[in-house]
Amino acid sequence: MTDIFEAPIPDSDLLEKAEQLRLASIKTSQTNNKDRIRALNLMADYLEKNSNEIIEANDEDYKKAKNKGISKALLSRLKLSNEKLSSGIEGVRKVGHLSDPTGQIQIKKELSEGLILERKTVPIGVLGVIFESRPDAVMQISSLAIRSGNGVMLKGGSEANFTNLAIVSALKKGLQESNLDENSICLLTSRKDSMAMLNLEKYVNLIIPRGSNALVKFIQENTRIPVLGHADGICHLYIDEKADIDMAIKVALDSKIQYPAACNAVETLLIHKEISFNFLKKAIPIFNSKDVKLIGDKKSVELGVAFEANYEDWQTEYLDLILSIKIVDHLDEAISHIQKFSSKHTDGIITKNIMNANKFMNEVDSAGVFHNCSTRFADGFRYGFGAEVGISTQALPPRGPVGLEGLVTYKYFLRGEGNIVDDFSSGRSIYTHKDL
Repeated sequence: MTDIFEAPIPDSDLLEKAEQLRLASIKTSQTNNKDRIRALNLMADYLEKNSNEIIEANDEDYKKAKNKGISKALLSRLKLSNEKLSSGIEGVRKVGHLSDPTGQIQIKKELSEGLILERKTVPIGVLGVIFESRPDAVMQISSLAIRSGNGVMLKGGSEANFTNLAIVSALKKGLQESNLDENSICLLTSRKDSMAMLNLEKYVNLIIPRGSNALVKFIQENTRIPVLGHADGICHLYIDEKADIDMAIKVALDSKIQYPAACNAVETLLIHKEISFNFLKKAIPIFNSKDVKLIGDKKSVELGVAFEANYEDWQTEYLDLILSIKIVDHLDEAISHIQKFSSKHTDGIITKNIMNANKFMNEVDSAGVFHNCSTRFADGFRYGFGAEVGISTQALPPRGPVGLEGLVTYKYFLRGEGNIVDDFSSGRSIYTHKDL
């Protein structure tokens, strides 16, 4: 049996915060749809009112992180531009436009005369979210938590402390004005607290890690609390022999350079041998002009790719302007490669052959399988979820970008009129099992 990592015992200050959050989450779970929508709009209003302070805080974080030599990928995620902040605020408002995920009756059945069963969606309770270098995640996660009637405990990377504090301060002002309990959002700022959170199984109902492969795996292995997350984002794009070359280059370029630090950016390009010469002849100069470093197998190097790949490259999430290329003999080889190396996040095919597209999409077991479009569409906001609390690559639901529907569970409600099981054993009552 694997030993559980001995995270620090939560101190009295953290336990007090956790208890306040637990009680606040219960209050939030009892609020109505109208009140939660109003709270989101006020949270967005205060983010706008405090946007200058948030950007200034982020500038301070960014300068400190850059001086410490943090990686280019993490710096890219840390930077909160005016455009990114405005987009985040818009996302908060859009979450309010979505249907209420709570109180939805999934099953309503008469078990017997006077005995009615309902299965109804309810909030999970308290979400514990640990993330790295992404202050915009604070807005997304908090809005989704409040909209779904949950409380949330947030722990961002220390490199974003000033930004996270400024954002949470604005969000809490919105909650105060809406008369929802401001303790529904709790921000932790020390590493000790983030480790101690792993021992808060009496207070936290679900942990959602957002960050590096190492962070996600560490949390999955070192807590008794259920964990929803994904490890690497090793995404593939297969250029089929029946692909339109111009379309394939456009989609591959967007999948790689639109935001290379994202987990849905493509890391490996698989190219059918019959189209490889014409594709690479046109694509290599374009990728070079965008400062993308191309590394490939021996066949692609013979066709002009500058650097040769090794085995490690097929299982590496670069999060940078680096793209590995492999030439395959047929569709089955492409699928086999993806099945071996994909992290089951998002994989796509470019082809005009609908049969090949269907075979690829049916046989590739990833959370997202795309045909003739960029892997960068794998995102809760772009899917119309308003925002996402994270991405799950596990086989069980929720899977893919997790929005509101992934933040509720369900309970069974059974209402009777003095019904007892013994009446059914004796034949005085019978089961009708009638759907209502």
